[in-house]
Amino acid sequence: MTDSKAPGANEPDSSGSEASGGDDRHGLRKALVALAIGTAGGFLFAWLRLPLPWMMGAMIATTICSIAGLDIGLPQRLRMVMIAILGVMLGSAFKPELLDHLGKWGISVTGLFVYGIVALLLVLLFLRKVARYDPVTAYFSSSPGGLNEMVIVGKAMGGDDRIIALTHASRILIVVMIIPFLFRIFGGYQPQAGMLPPGNGFDLPAHEWVLMAGCAIVGPIIAKRLKLPAAPLLGAMILSLVVHLTGWSESAPPSLLIAAAQVVIGTGVGCRFTGTRVGEVVRIIGTSAGASIILLATAVAAGFLLQDLTGIPWYVLVLAYAPGGLAEMSMVALGIGQDVAFVATHHLFRIAFIVLLAPLAFKIIRRWF
Repeated sequence: MTDSKAPGANEPDSSGSEASGGDDRHGLRKALVALAIGTAGGFLFAWLRLPLPWMMGAMIATTICSIAGLDIGLPQRLRMVMIAILGVMLGSAFKPELLDHLGKWGISVTGLFVYGIVALLLVLLFLRKVARYDPVTAYFSSSPGGLNEMVIVGKAMGGDDRIIALTHASRILIVVMIIPFLFRIFGGYQPQAGMLPPGNGFDLPAHEWVLMAGCAIVGPIIAKRLKLPAAPLLGAMILSLVVHLTGWSESAPPSLLIAAAQVVIGTGVGCRFTGTRVGEVVRIIGTSAGASIILLATAVAAGFLLQDLTGIPWYVLVLAYAPGGLAEMSMVALGIGQDVAFVATHHLFRIAFIVLLAPLAFKIIRRWF
């Protein structure tokens, strides 16, 4: 008898480039199916003239398919590209005359800090006493934002990173679904007449395309080198902000690109539930619904308390405080015609508070729970 050949001696290694190619094809197939589902959901919501149709339609359609067991997913690189495009759009909302209003936002930013502390403590109490999360998982799940950062730090501190991620993803899903309908009831929002978001066409001057591409490419690289949170979004947004505040550019990305970014972001949220058991998803969504109600009720209370001091309507303050994610809530502000710069600025402060202070605060208060 002869010995069996060692793998790779005189045969192609099936675990090498061929396997890698198979994985790539499988990933591409998952992404194409996810995007097809997300686009169909967005088209349906746009046709029905529902609020923020391309993001909400994609998010709900892919969430349903994920929970049903469909194997879908998005490559992180695609999501980062679209988030950078969104960052350029958000930066374009900062016009030179906006500098006159920054001093007026001090009260609302201070209120945001107080709101974050109160909301975190209330949700922490809910997750510990009602949902029975362990202390570490409860704390990092109760943070009003900072999904990626809270998952990483929470895991390092000994929490269940999967539960933390799903709780935050469910919160984003619920908040983004609720806020546009609240604005339709209380804020006088009327759905747009066309299928696409309002915005430019593709017939922009060449120098505008160069500036936007530069913001989308260079901004995230700088932000990543500086280790800023949400680097693709924040880097592109800050560079775009500078370009627009200096008056070098007056344009924003075309509406079709904005709709595509909404589809990708909504699809990305829905794909987070892929591979999770139905029972677990239902339980976590139920828990997140309770936490979201606490967060939104606290935001509404803060809005009513601060509207006379700031002169800003309570529902705009709710949009600025609502913990639905920087990218997601900025898209909501764009979609329902509110002050994108005001909303995005407050969410940037919220992320900064959470990323900088939440891990430090955990070390102080963990002895109490």
